[in-house]
Amino acid sequence: MPHTVTGRFDDGSAYQVQITGDADGPATGSTRAAALVDLHLGESILLSPTGPMRTVAKGDAESVIAVLRRYTDILENG
Repeated sequence: MPHTVTGRFDDGSAYQVQITGDADGPATGSTRAAALVDLHLGESILLSPTGPMRTVAKGDAESVIAVLRRYTDILENG
């Protein structure tokens, strides 16, 4: 089931995306947020402040949300 994430980039621009867990479109709704996820594909990221580490992959919803949490201010996650 998709998760809706709403947040803001550092410049104050708001976004809302559906995190699908689908390798073809892991974050849909915001081109900028999707590009941010694409930029970090293959990198290791903490899923929470204390871990564990996971490689960012399009089909991994947890790692996609972790990228958004790390590089933007998430306002809502439902």
